[in-house]
Amino acid sequence: MQKKRAGQRPGNGNAPTLDREAVLRFIAENPQRATKRDLAKAFGVKGDERVLLKDILADLQAEGVVEGGRKRYTRPGALPSVAVLRVTGRDDEGGLLAEPVSWEGEDEAPRFRLKQSRDARTAGVGDRALCNLNYEAEDGPTARVIRVLEADRSIALGVFRPMPGGGGRVEPVERRGLEYAVSAEDAGEAKGGDLVEVEALSRPRAGFPRGRVTRIVGSMASERAISTIALHAHSIPHVFPKAVLEEAEKAGAATMESREDWRALPLVTIDPRDAKDHDDAVFAAPDEDPANPGGHIVTVAIADVSFHVRPGSKLDAEARLRGNSVYFPDRVVPMLPERISNDLCSLREAVDRPALAVRMVFSAEGEKRRHSFHRIMMRSHAKLAYEMAQVAIDGVEGDADPAIVSEVLRPLWAAYAALKIAREKRQPLDLDLPERKILLDSQGRVERVVVPARLDAHRLIEEFMIQANVAAAETLEAKRQALLYRAHDTPSMTKLESLRDFLKTLDMPLAKSGNLRPAHFNGILARVKDTEHESLVNEVVLRSQSQALYQRENVGHFGLNLSRYAHFTSPIRRYADLLVHRALVTALGLGPGGLSREDEERLDQTADEISQAERRAMAAERDTVDRLIAHHLVDRVGADFTGRVTGVTKAGLFVRLPDYGADGFVPISTLGNEYFHYDEAAHSLVGERSRHGFRLGDMVDVRLVEAAPLAGAMRFEMLSEARELPRSNASFHKAGKRFQRGASSVPGRARNRAGKRR
Repeated sequence: MQKKRAGQRPGNGNAPTLDREAVLRFIAENPQRATKRDLAKAFGVKGDERVLLKDILADLQAEGVVEGGRKRYTRPGALPSVAVLRVTGRDDEGGLLAEPVSWEGEDEAPRFRLKQSRDARTAGVGDRALCNLNYEAEDGPTARVIRVLEADRSIALGVFRPMPGGGGRVEPVERRGLEYAVSAEDAGEAKGGDLVEVEALSRPRAGFPRGRVTRIVGSMASERAISTIALHAHSIPHVFPKAVLEEAEKAGAATMESREDWRALPLVTIDPRDAKDHDDAVFAAPDEDPANPGGHIVTVAIADVSFHVRPGSKLDAEARLRGNSVYFPDRVVPMLPERISNDLCSLREAVDRPALAVRMVFSAEGEKRRHSFHRIMMRSHAKLAYEMAQVAIDGVEGDADPAIVSEVLRPLWAAYAALKIAREKRQPLDLDLPERKILLDSQGRVERVVVPARLDAHRLIEEFMIQANVAAAETLEAKRQALLYRAHDTPSMTKLESLRDFLKTLDMPLAKSGNLRPAHFNGILARVKDTEHESLVNEVVLRSQSQALYQRENVGHFGLNLSRYAHFTSPIRRYADLLVHRALVTALGLGPGGLSREDEERLDQTADEISQAERRAMAAERDTVDRLIAHHLVDRVGADFTGRVTGVTKAGLFVRLPDYGADGFVPISTLGNEYFHYDEAAHSLVGERSRHGFRLGDMVDVRLVEAAPLAGAMRFEMLSEARELPRSNASFHKAGKRFQRGASSVPGRARNRAGKRR
């Protein structure tokens, strides 16, 4: 009866006719402003007409055509003005696309183009974000990020294993992940060995939780399967959008405009033998100034990425999103497309390339007297590998041009000898922690693990780059130009007290924190060099340090013992360096490609994002190494190894195999026939009865009892006997008291008894 009446009732004045179809159309077209008051205003409802509007809405709700009523009316399945979206991918322009986390409509879920907010952390593929929704934007529905939410734990990554009769299981790649049972209808197009994303559906009381395959990432048969897991597990962007690649391809070579011509200067690149891009070149010569006897002029030229990657461009947005390049044993995920990183900005031999150069004048003792920055056109006169340069300087016949050796390399080494004097006087933190490199065969499998030799050629380039970074920070400070520092704060009071307690067990004092400098740590490291405690102390000192990050505030660089420091020397692979280049261009008036106003306004946010990107990359690289080594050793379960204890926890010991650079775990429950206490200060597990145990840095024999390649996890059985250890008395007595009150110390080989005690 109401339907007939509603269809016949006109609106008031020029307002549209008030009937059910008009009301329904208004609600569908205006989901953000469809309250009863909005409807009344739109239709000019007054007086008795309010009853008519109320009846129409009641009928529509009764029929299930509209929902809501207290604050806003919506069509079923319609989204509110604020909703949680999941970033699902990117379009051809590189823009992020997102869909509602919850969608119950019969139609396909709407897709929104994501707009990043300046005051919110940048969202990436796989993130969930609270967003403001705009359904009426000219370029289609858009969503602006309010804040990025915690990762969605209901979506997991795993490998699909088919089962007879249809469906299958998804084996987790996370060490503590769940295995899911997937029915045939929920498996989609997944095939055996596919790396997939699985969504949790339910968790029955018995059996595996049920899941649904939501996305097929790739095949585990690929040579790059292991690093693919890390890329997706850590949400690292690795495919350049079409628009970004097109923009890179359109980029042209730099001209001489706003540049000095330095092509005759014999700058050379010195890089790893397998380097594909070359972003720094060096040259040195004696200083002819009589006021600086025995001095040196050192030139460091860095690829001028700021000329090609401008603020507001698609290349810039992609570089900012990535933050840095990521290095895996099987591939590099670059920050910039190859057209930029390996071509236009790579300082290739005998090819004109734009660069930002710093010329530094040092005394005979390596003290810097002055420096200046220049925007130049250069031409590399030689492409050298570290080993090639070292062999040449050592006087061994090699491939280097004799003219390059005498005119370029020897002056470089002479300048480095002076800089070493200043470095030794400065005394940066001198940790001895060798890095390992995994070499793969043609199938992407581990062939061998090596410890590359640490050459003077490496140290020379490292010291020249440090000096260039310092010069960049000093120049920008002098010009009062905002910049991002590479900050490394002093160790925290808590970490220092923990280190002090540990060193007491070795009868080694540590100065009070107020006067603490890297030299104090170096004294400790020198005392334990070539002793049984060398590796242990190096590891503990490293763990006591603060984490380096990017920030606008200058707190200095504790590890390098420098009062100001900014990353300038790697703009091809680090966004922070690109921003420093832009800041120098702006501050010194060096032409186009300087820091934009938006760059400067977003520096704090950018600092947080690229610091997070750096930590993300490190975690992905570490996980990939663990997975590769676990895969390499899976056929050696039951074999014995010699390793070093690199971690001590209440749950057990982490043991690293020096020949492979990967860790495995020894559960505390397998250590022996007594209770073991965790001595936090001494970084050890100590037997309650024997007072023997294991500590950080110990060399031990272990047996591999389990290897899980997908999770990158290995489990060991301890073969070495516990030994007598020095104790941190305060910590040990505390541990004993905790145990007497029912603490979590677990007896070796007594899992059942431990379970009953709990």
